[in-house]
Amino acid sequence: MAALFYQLLRSGVEDTLAMLVEKSLERGWRVAVRARDAGRLDQLDHALWLREEFLPHGIAGGPHDALQPVLLTTGDINNSAACLVALDGAEVSAGEAAALDRVCILFDGNDDAALARARDQWRALTGAGVAAQYWSEETGRWVMKTEKK
Repeated sequence: MAALFYQLLRSGVEDTLAMLVEKSLERGWRVAVRARDAGRLDQLDHALWLREEFLPHGIAGGPHDALQPVLLTTGDINNSAACLVALDGAEVSAGEAAALDRVCILFDGNDDAALARARDQWRALTGAGVAAQYWSEETGRWVMKTEKK
């Protein structure tokens, strides 16, 4: 179990999300993508459908949620995901993180409120014993800045 925090400074959420989802699927993991509102899920759904490489996914609430390799949700994980990607400050509990192979928290590093929320999440998760890494792309490529085991 590990929580990886990604400070977006150059890349868009959709591109970073697609990269993380692709890597997770390559590992044989199902993925849940959690946002705070349904409008955001619609945006992500649209962006994932328009990608050159198809990423199989669905929005939670359909009849086949449990079968989705990637499930976009505002709530619980209903597809036996091994990886949860949280966007826009979406909640991730320490218990949830402990039950997963990976949690990825993406946040806008140019937004003070998003940065503060990510710091709160870091403190909450690491304070509960969840191992965490902080990644930044300030140089144009992803570099791990710190790690707490």
